[in-house]
Amino acid sequence: MRRLLALPMLLVAVAALIVGAGPVGAANECDGLQVCVPVAGPWVVVPTGSAVPTLRAEYQLTCPRRYVVGGLDAELSQRAIDIGFLGMLGSPVNPGITTSRSAVFFGSFVGRSGRAPSFRPHIGCMPAAGGGVRVPTAVAAFPPGLPTTRRVRTVRVRPGSATVVQACRAGERLVGASHAFGFFTRRPPSPSLAKSVSGTQTVRDGRVVVIVRGDAELGGVRAVVQVHAVCARSS
Repeated sequence: MRRLLALPMLLVAVAALIVGAGPVGAANECDGLQVCVPVAGPWVVVPTGSAVPTLRAEYQLTCPRRYVVGGLDAELSQRAIDIGFLGMLGSPVNPGITTSRSAVFFGSFVGRSGRAPSFRPHIGCMPAAGGGVRVPTAVAAFPPGLPTTRRVRTVRVRPGSATVVQACRAGERLVGASHAFGFFTRRPPSPSLAKSVSGTQTVRDGRVVVIVRGDAELGGVRAVVQVHAVCARSS
């Protein structure tokens, strides 16, 4: 089972475990890492509304091969965005144990009113190293593991309508679904630009289906939709 960790917690732990100044990316994702490859995502649009629990956007960033996530950071278009990431249980809190090659960020808007709130995720990637091993404390219990896998598809959004489908693999079953829109722009998208894309999500025959629509305003902007299928083993 995965556990939600507050973003600053891992940053503090990583800084304490890995000493030394490293190259700095667009944010602080490489602070304290001697060898670091910064990876920046797009501006991810966060849904607004009065629903309880609040709606949230999820977006995955992936390190190059043979690298793991060693640092995380994010830029927010508004302060009232609650942001975090999905981390694994284990001790100590450490790259390769808490994190893997990919990191899934989640953000929700907790303000009273917002004008196209968005966040841009950043990860600092360090060379992969061996992780620790958890020992069960009771024979009848199991240590936390990886019961689910995210199958993610990222597709460019263009003016017009398109259908994006993401499915689990053979031997898996769908247990969760989400989608998010992102804009690769220097600054957070304006309310008009954020509203220029929309999507209708359904689940059909164990597949996540998102009908995406883009307005003419997307003509000169690189926008993407990322579709997540959370899959569990059938057995």
